[in-house]
Amino acid sequence: MNIFFEDEIVKTNLTYNYYLMISNISLLKKKYQFLKVGTIGNSVLNRKIPYIKIGTGKKEILYQSSIHANEWITALLSMKFIENFAKSYISDEKIFGYRAKYLFENCSLYIIPMMNPDGVDLVTGYFRKNEKEYKNAKKVSENYSNILFPSGWKANINGVDLNLQFPAGWKKAKKIKYLQGFTNPAPRDFVGTLPIIEPEAVALYNFTIKNNFRLTISFHSQGKVIYWRYLNYFPKNSFEIANKFSKVSGYELEDTPTSASFAGYRDWFIEKFNRPAFTVEVGLGENPLPISQFNEIYRDVEGIFVLGMTL
Repeated sequence: MNIFFEDEIVKTNLTYNYYLMISNISLLKKKYQFLKVGTIGNSVLNRKIPYIKIGTGKKEILYQSSIHANEWITALLSMKFIENFAKSYISDEKIFGYRAKYLFENCSLYIIPMMNPDGVDLVTGYFRKNEKEYKNAKKVSENYSNILFPSGWKANINGVDLNLQFPAGWKKAKKIKYLQGFTNPAPRDFVGTLPIIEPEAVALYNFTIKNNFRLTISFHSQGKVIYWRYLNYFPKNSFEIANKFSKVSGYELEDTPTSASFAGYRDWFIEKFNRPAFTVEVGLGENPLPISQFNEIYRDVEGIFVLGMTL
């Protein structure tokens, strides 16, 4: 089956920003009324952070993407998967070899396409140079002249790296990042003053606690690798699942580098629940990855999106 359809709602040749995503979600919900849409909370700039729920099964799974601003292509991946799944479901077709209706009935998949909407819009040029959001971020960036602005921006609009906000070795992450010079708000790698204080991190933390996710996948870019473990935690079947993801995508399994081994969402999920959680680094190159890579990346990782629903 062709993974791209006529009359697409989610266009894959455009730089993706928050309002384009919101428009896409609205149109998808109108066309495919079995999709459930909600919000997990708000961003610093008080934008709602939406989730889309696919399926009615007892097994709950969570995918989240674009927690890093300049990795916005992962939001587009998530949205394209939602549209392709919905199309397969309504046509009673298979997606990556699995009948969509079977997946729908046996899994409840929650997808948060854009965890960091304010940061994404900074990187993608939504904020004009005369707007205070841009000016404030530019001022922060001037303290880190070796990081390109705005393309090197990973943090939320407050200059806090949201994937360093979780209470799994947060103090260790702070020590590492402080030694690297990230002691104040920065385009990337500033852990914040405490864990779970930025609104986006609070929202993801609370949403996870409230639900009963068996497995989570965090989509990042880049590297074509899959990180599957945290320290010496080995949740049941996590290595076997990681191998399946590797086989269908061609991505290598790797251990997280020590400098990035703590305070991430995946780290916390594994430590807190002792359940499988994965970071999938899509594509190859320098962030933000060019939109010209989208089709290849989608073909690489569609199997991971689907397999995650079956395990």
